[in-house]
Amino acid sequence: MNTATVSEDETHQEHSDHGLSDVGYIKVALILAILTGVEVATYFVDFGVVEIPSLLILMVVKFQIVVSYFMHLKFDSKVFSYLFVTGLILAVVVFAAMGTSLAFWQDPAGCDASAFC
Repeated sequence: MNTATVSEDETHQEHSDHGLSDVGYIKVALILAILTGVEVATYFVDFGVVEIPSLLILMVVKFQIVVSYFMHLKFDSKVFSYLFVTGLILAVVVFAAMGTSLAFWQDPAGCDASAFC
């Protein structure tokens, strides 16, 4: 019976080395809930010109928190972190390209492709 207890303790210790305690995960979840609340508030409150930059910053912060703690990248090899950061950078670049296409690449005459002007 003593050997079973030791192996269970070792297994639990191994698991705790690769993640947070239950209380830690609850704290991270509360932080994510607060950040999500701020994101939702941007739809109801006029943030003006800082709305889009604040949403992008919140997106990056929430991404970092989720992949660091819930996906255990904070406790794993740095190679995995570099892969996720590369994906994040690619996503931001694609989003920025899409945003500039809507703002800067419109027809100056105000016509779209389906209209005959």
